[in-house]
Amino acid sequence: QVQLVESGGGLVQAGGSLRLSCAASGSSFSTYAMVWYRQAPGKQRELVALISNGGDTYYTDAVKGRFTISRDNARKTLYLQMNSLKPEDTAVYYCAASVVAFSNPDYWGQGTQVTVSA
Repeated sequence: QVQLVESGGGLVQAGGSLRLSCAASGSSFSTYAMVWYRQAPGKQRELVALISNGGDTYYTDAVKGRFTISRDNARKTLYLQMNSLKPEDTAVYYCAASVVAFSNPDYWGQGTQVTVSA
């Protein structure tokens, strides 16, 4: 059983930055692929970034060059550094954990709201 808790969301102007954090419980954090998803009103949930248990990363094209995913296995924490934010980044951001990379996540956080004003 794993619990994930996101933090760091908020309201920011276009061009600004935020860092999201996801604190995990459980004993197997270092073995999971960790993922950030987001969902904007009226849109499907979208995979934003992924980091494997070996540190390999993946980003959706919309955020490449602006967002950085990282993990601290000792602290069992996942991060998403978001720079040069755009209004279209506005969404609820969810942390998720997958036992197998690129499979459906096995555990989800409750989400944190990110709002980017023009």
